[in-house]
Amino acid sequence: MPAHEPRPSIHVPGTTSHTLAPRPGSDGRQGTLRYLKAGTGAPLVLLHTVRTQAEHFRHLIPLIADRYTVYALDLPGMGYSEIVPGASYDEPAMRAGVERLLTELDLHDVTLVGESMGAVLALTTAADLPERVRRVVAVNTYDFRGGIARSGLLARVVVSGVLAPGVGPVIAGVEPKPALTKIFQGGLGDRSALREDYVDELLQVGKRPGYPTVARGVYQALPSLIAARARYPEVKAPVHLVYGEKDWSRPSDREANRRLLPAADFTQVPKAGHFIALERPELLADLLNTTA
Repeated sequence: MPAHEPRPSIHVPGTTSHTLAPRPGSDGRQGTLRYLKAGTGAPLVLLHTVRTQAEHFRHLIPLIADRYTVYALDLPGMGYSEIVPGASYDEPAMRAGVERLLTELDLHDVTLVGESMGAVLALTTAADLPERVRRVVAVNTYDFRGGIARSGLLARVVVSGVLAPGVGPVIAGVEPKPALTKIFQGGLGDRSALREDYVDELLQVGKRPGYPTVARGVYQALPSLIAARARYPEVKAPVHLVYGEKDWSRPSDREANRRLLPAADFTQVPKAGHFIALERPELLADLLNTTA
């Protein structure tokens, strides 16, 4: 990342930070991508949730790095990946960033693990690159009406404000720590799983020049994530759907995806919410390590 950019305040043990430059001759809409790398073994790519970054997997990475070479990506414009003026944050554009990681690093036999928005991107990337993807673990797919607004009343008010014409960009740039904390806690069964240093890291990223535009673009992208469900039946790799019992998705949303992916394994995690990587990383590690 450029020298003038802020540095992550959290270090994930065993990881090194890397960047992936835009392809030569690209259309100017691609930015430099940042990712964390750790471990040895077959490649496993981690894709984070709405409004987070690679450090979302800080507790999971050390639990799986003995079995995999782990790549935790900052999705385009998010975390410490480059913010490109005028870039799109619809599902196809974000998926293109994931596919750049797999193709530029020439990864094969990949396990794609995504949570929330990252789960949708894991499935659609697998549909696009069947020759590179070994399997998909999709945790709490973010592909239903309302999205994060289902976290609670505060989230509904904030997201509605961010999406509003005119004032939306201004509201997107205002993130009081208590409000961000409350919204994220609405995605947890165990609220103590949200550590203060992680919230501080998210707030630091939120102060990057241009980030409010990214945040607004990601919230505006929900319809494209919902539309991406049409791609799920194209996935040829084995799929494991994981849902928290208290996830924002409704039982009808989960059953709809099971019908689209009838061969998929299915796990529902008791008492867990939307951010399973934060509150139950050991469960995801056990699931991944037993089938490494």
